[in-house]
Amino acid sequence: MQSIIALLILVADIYAIIKIIQSSADTVKKILWILGVLIFPVLGLIVWYLAGPGSKTD
Repeated sequence: MQSIIALLILVADIYAIIKIIQSSADTVKKILWILGVLIFPVLGLIVWYLAGPGSKTD
């Protein structure tokens, strides 16, 4: 069960990183968001989803 959850988190993080790279944010912000997602996989993914580059609040 843990391996399935880990795989889902990995897939979601890869999706987030691809979306960050495709966003219109400047390079420094992209790098910071990618580092956040890589260092904190679950929390970074949640924060990116709520407030990341290209969010509805920008």
